Amino acid sequence: MYFTRIRVPRIVDHSPEYLQKAPRYFPLVGIIVGAICSLLFLVFARYVSTDSGILASMIAGLLVTGAFHEDGFADACDGFGGGWTKEKILGIMKDSRIGAFGAIGLIAILGSKFLLLREMHRFVPDIMICPLVFNQRRYLACLIAAHSLSRLMPVLVMQFTPYTADPDQSKSKPLTTRKLNPAELGAAILFALIPFVFLSWHFLLAILPVLYATYELRQYFKKWIGGYTGDCMGAIQQVSEIVLYLGFIIVWKYI
Repeated sequence: MYFTRIRVPRIVDHSPEYLQKAPRYFPLVGIIVGAICSLLFLVFARYVSTDSGILASMIAGLLVTGAFHEDGFADACDGFGGGWTKEKILGIMKDSRIGAFGAIGLIAILGSKFLLLREMHRFVPDIMICPLVFNQRRYLACLIAAHSLSRLMPVLVMQFTPYTADPDQSKSKPLTTRKLNPAELGAAILFALIPFVFLSWHFLLAILPVLYATYELRQYFKKWIGGYTGDCMGAIQQVSEIVLYLGFIIVWKYI
């Protein structure tokens, strides 16, 4: 309900207490989103073209999430690109309008996703086999892994970084008032690693640059605004997804 536009039955209850416990399931939400994107890719790749499949998978991700993370990334680009003080950065990020930095950031991030996914597909064996999903299994596993692991990174940042926006005016307030305990954090990590079961162990090496990128972003946000906001979490998810695609390509090509 918080991370996607997927409809849930009205009988499902909702409360701030549930939302406080939700971060452990963020990577699981990523698996669901990644699976939907993979399904659209398979359909369009089979009946239209590979490029159409990649584009369809990206659009599916945007529709399923309501561009939730992309919106945060654009706001972060505007805030840190146009602000030079903590107050100015936070003020710009609260503005619902998109600026030049946000527009440029969205073009860059979406273009990078398409090109990296297209490059990653070059390593899929060019053989005719049924079912199609078997031939594409590694590519699909990488796609789902990118969605799940990239949603773990904000959870890790939330654990060790203070929330810097006004919690009383933030829709993320319930998420910022409680840290996960070790068991809950372990569950989040487990969900994030499930897709890697379908890949060789070498692909785990792609996690290292993602962790480094997340750490650098955390340090950057902490330096300028003293912590993180919801928009910062969206930016971390988007950058982590891109870095993981790049890591998969390097592993696939050289290892």
